[in-house]
Amino acid sequence: MKASSLAFSLLSAAFYLLWTPSTGLKTLNLGSCVIATNLQEIRNGFSEIRGSVQAKDGNIDIRILRRTESLQDTKPADRCCLLRHLLRLYLDRVFKNYQIPDHYTLRKISSLANSFLTIKKDLWLCHAHMTCHCGEEAMKKYGQILSHFEELEPQAAVVKALGELDILLQWMEETE
Repeated sequence: MKASSLAFSLLSAAFYLLWTPSTGLKTLNLGSCVIATNLQEIRNGFSEIRGSVQAKDGNIDIRILRRTESLQDTKPADRCCLLRHLLRLYLDRVFKNYQIPDHYTLRKISSLANSFLTIKKDLWLCHAHMTCHCGEEAMKKYGQILSHFEELEPQAAVVKALGELDILLQWMEETE
């Protein structure tokens, strides 16, 4: 019974996405988990603060999100798990701890965090329906990213991770 309700839910979601006018929603294919999100809205929000955030990054020789090592060749079955962990990192350690007196930037970061919370909720549903398992490769890649993050001083790591958000968004767009 649960399998048929899951299949019906996925089928309903697919029809909704196919028949809904283009509103900027992108379908992310994360192995067995398929979700829709407005990546363009997230990218636009980040682009408004990217320059000021990246200008505060004094560690230009270090990368947390190394495309070739961490994100690039992630197997489809591991994308859901890796993204779920990366969203948790950004929500729990990056967005919450970014310090700046500029209220405009803080509002933009709050909006980004809300968008990430929505995606995380959808990923949690996949996880609850056992379509978002965490394989060894996903955990290894997340461990590498976390290691790069923790190599830096806490505030420097937050600034670096926020400045590299465009790398994460690009990877998410490539999962279509």
